[in-house]
Amino acid sequence: MAQTAFLYLAIFSALTLTSLFPSTLSRSLSEETTTLLDVSASLTQAHDVLSFNPETLKPLDRQETQAQAHTLTPLNSSFSLQLLPRDALHNSQHKDYESLVLSRLGRDSARVNSLHTKLQLAVQNIKKSDLEPMHTEIRPEDLSTPVVSGVSQGSGEYFTRIGVGTPAKSFYMVLDTGSDINWLQCEPCSDCYQQTDPVFNPTGSSTYHPVTCDSAQCHSLHVSACRADKCLYQVSYGDGSYTVGDFVTETVSFGNSGAIHNVGLGCGHDNEGLFVGAAGLLGLGGGALSLPSQFKATSFSYCLVNRDSSTSSTLEFNSAPPSDSVTAPLLKDSRVETFYYVGLKGFSVGGQPVSVPPSVFEVDESGNGGIIVDSGTAITRLQTEAYNSLRDAFKRMTRDLPSASGFALFDTCYDLSSRSRVQVPTVSFLFGDGKSLSLPAKNYLIPVDSAGTFCFAFAPTSSSPSIIGNVQQQGTRVSYDLANNRVGFSANKC
Repeated sequence: MAQTAFLYLAIFSALTLTSLFPSTLSRSLSEETTTLLDVSASLTQAHDVLSFNPETLKPLDRQETQAQAHTLTPLNSSFSLQLLPRDALHNSQHKDYESLVLSRLGRDSARVNSLHTKLQLAVQNIKKSDLEPMHTEIRPEDLSTPVVSGVSQGSGEYFTRIGVGTPAKSFYMVLDTGSDINWLQCEPCSDCYQQTDPVFNPTGSSTYHPVTCDSAQCHSLHVSACRADKCLYQVSYGDGSYTVGDFVTETVSFGNSGAIHNVGLGCGHDNEGLFVGAAGLLGLGGGALSLPSQFKATSFSYCLVNRDSSTSSTLEFNSAPPSDSVTAPLLKDSRVETFYYVGLKGFSVGGQPVSVPPSVFEVDESGNGGIIVDSGTAITRLQTEAYNSLRDAFKRMTRDLPSASGFALFDTCYDLSSRSRVQVPTVSFLFGDGKSLSLPAKNYLIPVDSAGTFCFAFAPTSSSPSIIGNVQQQGTRVSYDLANNRVGFSANKC
């Protein structure tokens, strides 16, 4: 009798909880604890990227773009641009996949150092007036093109194509949410790196205008100088690469969508650092000179395809996010307006929350801490305490997988050479209000050679901020709702 009463009580309790918290219970019951890693498909893609010929990819017909740009129309309320991974534009001729991965990780480390340096300058309250332009051999008659090194800076991983000038000339540009300044290589050029398109020649554009030294745009630059009442700019990066030249306004066009007039951008004439393929960079950060800020975009979004893929996706402006987006607060710090901080609460592995103090992901009073979303960083960097907890939880659930030696910055690797597919614990980002984003296995177990060695694609850091990198963002539409200060993530929207 007592057992029957207890059974009724249990059923009643379950029904009551279901009626009170239906979404919570359905989420926990439906949450996937494991996900499938297609080892064979990842290795095939790794092999194919080495032999891919960029000439076979025609992302945008150049003649058509130039013809369209002769008649400039107002921008539509929303518009999109094609987005390509780095290796779809430039074949780096690596001897094997391992050397390609090492090259990527080298760029990535330089990128992360650059972002950490930017934050530390802000935290230490070093103002732009305290910074001095680097001494270069620039003379007015032989200004050469500056460009930020996509190799050294680490931001040159995804490209889009735009038109610059009137009549418009088409250029591949790096997409970068960790920068604000838009720039491209310009003639006259004394030290330009090789790019896919001809270098921009300002004399051929009727809408090219130098910015004066007393303009608001010139004063918004972190490092600037003045020559003959013309504003000069300089952008330096953590690895020592830099771009220097004239700061100007130009017309920037977006295919059939129209054009934006008087966009402030750097026309670089002295470039130090390594870069390949792209003509320059589109700054999509939160600062006043970024592209979204200059044309007052209410939102933008992108979906990054796998970097070993030859396919493309889109960069979109002013479009509604997918209805199934997992959203979180988009936070800003006035000390460094460029960065997009996200309200991350923690992680789960195999459906089990990982023990990490929430304070690890919060910005403290001094400006340290927090976690940003960045398109240019490849591997997600976590504060050491958080990384160790996440890694240890993953290792506890993968004891059946054969281990392998560490590789570069990765300390947790597996020998999957004898497997074609394998079930692994699901890794999820946890946000507020019980929301979570489950990652595909290929976004956190990545091949580092062609023999079947896969590594856990997170890394520790002792510096701020933590960074959600593009490997973890692959295949996900990331939406920045600037009007409502929200960031959204929607899987499989490329």
